[in-house]
Amino acid sequence: MNRSQLLNEFAAKLEKSRKDADEILTSLTDLITSKVATGEDVAISGFAKFRRIDRPARMARNPATGEQVRVGAKRVARITPLKGFKDAVLSGKAPRQTAAKKTTKKATTKKATAKKTAKKATAKKTTKKATTRKATPARKTTKKKATAKRR
Repeated sequence: MNRSQLLNEFAAKLEKSRKDADEILTSLTDLITSKVATGEDVAISGFAKFRRIDRPARMARNPATGEQVRVGAKRVARITPLKGFKDAVLSGKAPRQTAAKKTTKKATTKKATAKKTAKKATAKKTTKKATTRKATPARKTTKKKATAKRR
């Protein structure tokens, strides 16, 4: 897929014009490039991490002659794919949800998460009580074992 094809699909997915999609993509790449050029790392979770690496000067060996050669210092860009991207590539499937699907489900998930947090809060209270009750008999048994070993 080249840039033109990417822009066409991006515009269709965002339901915007191709010109708007081009502006968004250009501004994103310009922003990432300028931040990495200054030495900042840029990580887009689930996609990739972009970073600049400054390599110092070093001595290397010419593989043909075996002669020692001085290699100058250089600056390189490293792009590391992150877990979400790797998993999608290895499985051959698209990522789970797109941005359009998330916005439609937002209202229904807010109610569900409120109920879940209420349940978790009550569950935490009950587990705290249960753990303190179980801890006291365990201490008594350890004392018995210690006194039994002394005899």
